[in-house]
Amino acid sequence: MLNIVLFGPPGAGKGTQSKKIIDKYQLVHLSTGDILRGEIAGGTELGLEAKKLMDQGILVPDEVVIGMINNKLDAGKDSNGFIFDGFPRTVAQAEALDRLLESRNSGISGMIALEVDEEELRLRLAKRALEQDRPDDAKPEVITKRIEEYRNKTAPVAEYYQRQGKYSFVNGIGSIDDIFRKVCSVIDSW
Repeated sequence: MLNIVLFGPPGAGKGTQSKKIIDKYQLVHLSTGDILRGEIAGGTELGLEAKKLMDQGILVPDEVVIGMINNKLDAGKDSNGFIFDGFPRTVAQAEALDRLLESRNSGISGMIALEVDEEELRLRLAKRALEQDRPDDAKPEVITKRIEEYRNKTAPVAEYYQRQGKYSFVNGIGSIDDIFRKVCSVIDSW
């Protein structure tokens, strides 16, 4: 089973590359935002718990998110694997994900980080704000905060996977197809 953690700051191209990876390798996409919205819309016990917390402005605890991921793993148990998009975001989440996958006799195949310099990220986010009507991408102070959050919180996660020999990075600047070829080269080397 191929289980990939795809990382990169906002605007690095995770969404674009995820779609291409999913198509080529026939993986199930696991985005924590999508999972939360799906569980809430489905009225599941975990979804109702998450909604109650979110309505109070409280972050959904890791154990609730891991429970939701467990449900998605159950639903996709016959798949070729999973691509984790934007998760885990902390070392505690990475450890919890490892335990969950180990309990299923599986594990993370590798982490791929899309690296893009800050100037390029800002240009991409400004373009995305216009093209996709995402006003949060148009505010420089919000962009700065999101990039800082990513760098501060994900650096330890990258180090976690690096210690396991599962970390790779790909230069996220270039054509979509060139970046995808580099990503595939990493995946095919596992």
